[in-house]
Amino acid sequence: MKKVLEVLQNSSIVPKAQSGKDNWSRFWELYGRVAEEHDSDFLERYSKDMDSILLFSGLFSTVSSSFTVAVEPNLSPDPSDTTNTLLTQLVCIGLSNFTAAGSTPVDPASTWSPSASTLWIQMVAYASLSMSLLAAFGAVLGQAVARLLQVQEIWSRLAGGSRQAQTRDV
Repeated sequence: MKKVLEVLQNSSIVPKAQSGKDNWSRFWELYGRVAEEHDSDFLERYSKDMDSILLFSGLFSTVSSSFTVAVEPNLSPDPSDTTNTLLTQLVCIGLSNFTAAGSTPVDPASTWSPSASTLWIQMVAYASLSMSLLAAFGAVLGQAVARLLQVQEIWSRLAGGSRQAQTRDV
């Protein structure tokens, strides 16, 4: 027990009783040091977390975009179908088979529609891409706030570290 008291008395965590300072000023000085240490640990930890989120969302956005681009052609009719239908009509007309050719050209694109599964896949792909980009935006915004807090901490140290100096500047 004596060793513990001796270590605490020689510790730099708890300030020694200084002349001219009351208990409240020593308390707030100690509180400021502990809060500063806690804040710096907090900023460092969450800054690393935001880096991880930004990396993951960037990679996920890339993969999601590639799947979206791969499925994109399924959302429009195949142009070769229209060409083949019109060529069939021209051949029928050339062979004088007007009844098989019909009186009006057929446009297969007008009756075409994408399948329901293709639409659902595209909706989910675009939704996941949107959420991934939103997460990346949030991580970038969080990093900006963390940097701002670090800069404010540096300025408060340069200004003397007291709350009075900070309130005078604002």
